[in-house]
Amino acid sequence: MAGFLKRIQTGVVCAAFLMSLTTAGSVLAQDKGQVTNLPLPRFVSLKAAEGNVRRGPSLTHRIDWVFKRRDMPLQITAEHGHWRRVEDRDGLGGWVHYSLLSGTRTVIIEQDMMPIHTRPDPNAPTAAVLENGVIARLGECNPEWCWVNADGYKGWAPKSRLWGVAPDEIRD
Repeated sequence: MAGFLKRIQTGVVCAAFLMSLTTAGSVLAQDKGQVTNLPLPRFVSLKAAEGNVRRGPSLTHRIDWVFKRRDMPLQITAEHGHWRRVEDRDGLGGWVHYSLLSGTRTVIIEQDMMPIHTRPDPNAPTAAVLENGVIARLGECNPEWCWVNADGYKGWAPKSRLWGVAPDEIRD
């Protein structure tokens, strides 16, 4: 009888292990959007001058607020049909129709009076100084620096001072 119970316990442990692998596999499968098959989360920008942010993924859901900054970077965290669940830099989110979003990459400057440099080097000459909250177009990124363009002012910014680009993201 003891051997029989030991086999049952071993079987339960093996079943739990296999279920954990299945669960881990489904988590990995969720790293891509079910609609677009693009990575989740990912960054996009607001295409329109205004965008309604809804409680759920349809026109019947209540509008919680309205984004009012064209080119504002947003992070897509989920997809459902033509709707994308987005979050702003403060972590506030909701559902936005995909037609209001653009694949054009932008970032928000997260340091007041941040110098951008002519080269990806803190000792390089300063090309411009940007205020906190400025939205800039995102260009090339290496492990520590990104090329940004804010209203014609161009230069390299420390990636750690930008919201809208992943810390490990490399862009050519």
